[in-house]
Amino acid sequence: MAINYTWNVSTVDTYPTLDGNTDVVHNVHWRLNAEDDANQDADGNNWTATVYGTQSVDTSDLSDFTAFADLTSSDVQGWVEAAMGADEVQSLKDNLDALIAEKITPTSVTKTIG
Repeated sequence: MAINYTWNVSTVDTYPTLDGNTDVVHNVHWRLNAEDDANQDADGNNWTATVYGTQSVDTSDLSDFTAFADLTSSDVQGWVEAAMGADEVQSLKDNLDALIAEKITPTSVTKTIG
């Protein structure tokens, strides 16, 4: 499998003001999407899987504060991954891999008795 991962971190919770700064991000609503570009379903679509959650980010040191209007998804993704730690991020990716593998080769299938 060749799995590609993409983060969506566009929804955030902010403090209106904190330590003289406005719109300080303190919580991120994230979604991590995985897409297998080597395997397709019966309709020719790449297999996908998604996990989502929230992650608090540290606001105790705002010396490198970035104004909300200047934030990029890349900035916020970096905060989320740093707050989670490399092991947790890898665990999420491993779980997504397993979900896609289960779709490709299911270990259980639900059927209806007619």
